[in-house]
Amino acid sequence: MDRSALACSVTALILVIFLPSRTATDDQLVPGKPLSPGAAIVSGDGAFALGFFNPSNSSATTPARLYLGIWYNGIPELTVVWVANRETPSTNSSVPTLSLTNTSSLVLSDGSRDVLWTTADVAAAPATAVLLNSRNLVVRSANGTTLFDHPTDTFLPGMKIRMRHRTRAGERLVSWKAPGDPSPGRFSLGCDPATSLQVFLWDGARPVARTSPWNGYLVKTESSRRYQQPPADANNASASADDVVVYVAVVDNDEEIYFTYTLSEGAGRTRYVVTYSGQYQLQSWSVASSAWAALANWPSAECSRYGHCGPYGYCDETAAPSPTCVCLQGFEPVAGAQEWENGEFSAGCRRKEALPAAGCSDGGFMALPDMKLPDGFAVVPGNRSRNCSCVAYAANLQGSGSSPRGDLTWCLVWAGELVDAGKVSAAGLGSDTLYLRLAGLDAAHGGRRTKGTAVKIALPVLGSTFAILTCVFLAWLKLRGTKNREKRKQKKITLAGMSISYELGEGKPSHDHEFPFVRFEEIAIATHNSLKRGMLGSQEVVVKKLSRDSQQGIKEFKNEVIIIAKLQHRNLVRLLGYCGEGDEKLLIYEYLPNKILDATIFDDSRKMGLLYLHQDSRLTIIHRDLKAGNVLLDEEMKPKIADFGMARIFGDNQQNANTQRVVGTYGYMVPEYAMEGVFSTKSDIYSFGVLLLEVVTGIRRSSSTMGFPNLIIYAWNMWREGKTKELVDSSINDTSSPDEVLLCIHLALLCVQENPDDRPIMSAIVFILENGSTALPAPNRLAYFGRRSAELEQIGVDIQNSVNSVTLTEIKGR
Repeated sequence: MDRSALACSVTALILVIFLPSRTATDDQLVPGKPLSPGAAIVSGDGAFALGFFNPSNSSATTPARLYLGIWYNGIPELTVVWVANRETPSTNSSVPTLSLTNTSSLVLSDGSRDVLWTTADVAAAPATAVLLNSRNLVVRSANGTTLFDHPTDTFLPGMKIRMRHRTRAGERLVSWKAPGDPSPGRFSLGCDPATSLQVFLWDGARPVARTSPWNGYLVKTESSRRYQQPPADANNASASADDVVVYVAVVDNDEEIYFTYTLSEGAGRTRYVVTYSGQYQLQSWSVASSAWAALANWPSAECSRYGHCGPYGYCDETAAPSPTCVCLQGFEPVAGAQEWENGEFSAGCRRKEALPAAGCSDGGFMALPDMKLPDGFAVVPGNRSRNCSCVAYAANLQGSGSSPRGDLTWCLVWAGELVDAGKVSAAGLGSDTLYLRLAGLDAAHGGRRTKGTAVKIALPVLGSTFAILTCVFLAWLKLRGTKNREKRKQKKITLAGMSISYELGEGKPSHDHEFPFVRFEEIAIATHNSLKRGMLGSQEVVVKKLSRDSQQGIKEFKNEVIIIAKLQHRNLVRLLGYCGEGDEKLLIYEYLPNKILDATIFDDSRKMGLLYLHQDSRLTIIHRDLKAGNVLLDEEMKPKIADFGMARIFGDNQQNANTQRVVGTYGYMVPEYAMEGVFSTKSDIYSFGVLLLEVVTGIRRSSSTMGFPNLIIYAWNMWREGKTKELVDSSINDTSSPDEVLLCIHLALLCVQENPDDRPIMSAIVFILENGSTALPAPNRLAYFGRRSAELEQIGVDIQNSVNSVTLTEIKGR
């Protein structure tokens, strides 16, 4: 074909597609008439077009990097709302085509007839593909209608973001990688696969933002929000436009849960989009500026980003002049008031008054209205307002009708740290009441301190006031006499009364354990009054300071000094001294310059430290809080186990023990300990397995990874499917032997089995890691699979999570 004939053909094609009086096939694709670059299918109202585009804004007929997509028609800026071949653009010199087959399949192929993208077969009868006004591409055949509605980065009115209850699978919005690159980017938005009751914005597997849980069931819940549109008059930028109202609907039924939205009548071009920079935006087209205007952004404030305010902190979006982090009532900043005012929120908050060890007599629940509920909840049947094993609960979720999921009266409960809570405007979208458990509250009186409680507090205070005033003068006189004497001698004191024989597990009265005592003034001078890192003599040290109002911390302080006094090993952190003057409780440790464990894996010394505690030491010691934050690294990157505040000592023939005071860190805590208070050396084995999985994969234990609730179940599924190599963190692929890494994963799964007797002992673990093994048994059912959320009502003790009630400078412990 000569040049003039080609020009005539192209002109005729353009006239057929874009003339106002289009034929009936303008919005259709039929078998035998494929769609090629330069042509487009336009919806009946002219709002959208389907065709080929080049994201680099070069000529749309250039074969290089052509994509099939749907875009807004009739605006100067190319705005693509859907892309078919995101990961397989046409890049060769041939012209791609979109065809509808006689079996009702849409097939996108390049000039070499290689298939770039296709849909599943629908029917054997002839069909047509129609681009509707809603931008949905529908394949119509004799057997019915199939809606092609798999979103990319844009959420348009009428679309649905689904999650199916049975498979936990559903659609996600996934951002572009860059403005000129439609391939899948880092950010995505969709329903929470663990609960399906909330929506997350993710950066890879890391949460960026989260909505409050939805509180409906088997009903259609609707809400609306009004936004001001950009000016509608291109010649008058100050002309006001009608507000656009967004009506959001969430529908939950027996098959699936989904959310969708519609717009008010007269609204202009409006869409939601996940941007390549990680924002979920509501955008509206501005005729005046010929550009998209952002009506809303999510997350809207820095403190509303996921977990920004730390554990037990929340983002107060009602604060003036701007949202800020606040501690929940009954809590105070871990880092101190000054650091909190300077914006240091990541450490979160801690309780001002510890919860009682067991029972409900000394604690109740306080109602906190207009809250965005925190993450990490479990959905359980019935009312849990008197369940003293949880730290918080939310009001009942009421439903109607019948369902295979059983009882329709539900409650959300929290047993661990409260993360990513928020304060929203009264009766605002996502507003609920959170009931927070606090010490000293009477649950029967709605979370208020009762008159009897006030009297019990006031009378001893008034009675002791006179005695205090009387003693002040006498104490001052005595202090003058003792102060000078203390300066003239190096003093050592013993930990008299800090332990009894049963705590030490020795069956006989304990002797006082002498340890170097260092005066408070000497520590202040050595650390330049920072009470942090410094030089004590020729030794570089760090200071671990006990919070003055932490009752749990006092027990840990005593326990840690006593146990460290009995242990000496190169892979345990070395205690150099302590101070116990007045309210000051300080522990002085050797300084380890490389802080906590980061990415070390094939090092025998970490497991050797645990072997020493379990077997080679004179006493069998259960650490009870082994985690990455309690493994420190010295200048040679050799690991040392730290923080023995929760450790317990076993006698020679003792196999396990039971406690009513469950402490530790969720995710590392073995299930039989969390549920029943039973612990043994196999408890540390379980924690070691979790730690080993974290180091090999580079994923935290509690991450909702690839659609799975946590790291353990994710690793188990990958192992069962033969995809173990995909678990390995890319940062260690080049420096580690594949066989050793796979051995570590296999061994870790053996460590987290449900039956404690199935878990290997530490000496066997050391032998396997040092010598390798080709005959390891397959892991049985993991502990995670044996526990259900409904079992929370059987927990009879108050589970206390490992909290940073002790400040450890330069070392990021728990």
